[in-house]
Amino acid sequence: MAAKTILVTGGAGFIGTNLVKRLLANDDYVIVIDNFITGKKKNLVDFYHWKNFRVLEHDIVNKLPDLNVEQIYNLACPASPPQYQKNPVQTVKTNVLGVINVLELAKKTGARVLQASTSEIYGDPREHPQSESYWGNVNPIGRRSCYDEGKRCAETLFFDYFREYAVDVCLVRIFNTFGPLMDGNDGRVVTNLIIQALQNKPLTIYGDGSQTRSFMYIDDLLAGLLLAMNKSGFSGPINLGNPAEISILTLAQEIIKQTQASSQIEFRPLPTDDPYRRQPDIARAQAELGWQPQVSWVDGLRKTIAYWQQILA
Repeated sequence: MAAKTILVTGGAGFIGTNLVKRLLANDDYVIVIDNFITGKKKNLVDFYHWKNFRVLEHDIVNKLPDLNVEQIYNLACPASPPQYQKNPVQTVKTNVLGVINVLELAKKTGARVLQASTSEIYGDPREHPQSESYWGNVNPIGRRSCYDEGKRCAETLFFDYFREYAVDVCLVRIFNTFGPLMDGNDGRVVTNLIIQALQNKPLTIYGDGSQTRSFMYIDDLLAGLLLAMNKSGFSGPINLGNPAEISILTLAQEIIKQTQASSQIEFRPLPTDDPYRRQPDIARAQAELGWQPQVSWVDGLRKTIAYWQQILA
């Protein structure tokens, strides 16, 4: 496959950095745009010597510079509840004004553009598992809505640009993803519990731990993103997630087992509007992309724990 010029917005974040590494390995020319509010400059240090890499410090809420690109991965947005609830207005702006700027660049250049949407658009779902045809159950005025409704509006914009301007769009709904390069302070459950266990601290669970999630290892997500982006004419939406549904309590117990921690489990009140169940229906991804996860959540934990053991050492 011929090398391409690719823009990755939010390229200094967890998913973005892992994606950039994969694209550079494919000999693509990669341009990263990030405002570094949640993305980390240190994540990109290893790429600066690559001749096919460029980084621009810029907020996509502002008009994008003129770039001649063939593909755009729009990953720009805080992704964990503590991050997006800290800056809710900025989060909405990123998902509306920022998305418009990204789509305008795609319209101008003819680039294919992929939107990293989220399982959060399903809210606290009343349909289980969640298929792409489900419209969701979201509180539009809750503390999570800056992200949930912001991403839903981004989806609207993508398909309006597709219908009105024939922009070549692809919409991917990402379910809970974990792996190396996650921010240890971003408040997401897998990283929180692993770090607590490795430090033999109590593992914090919000609620009684019976709420469920479906955890996907980063390598599986990257494979799905590349398949979706490179399938000509495919617009989605499409779920990318691991359908293995587990409780948060089961997750914590497995982390204690793998780390051999002496930690106990502490239960705290459940945050408002926290979804009770979350599991993707991936039939469309299997049929359209030939994609399904290859790494079990247990094996993914093992790889991620090894990463954090090295970092904390």
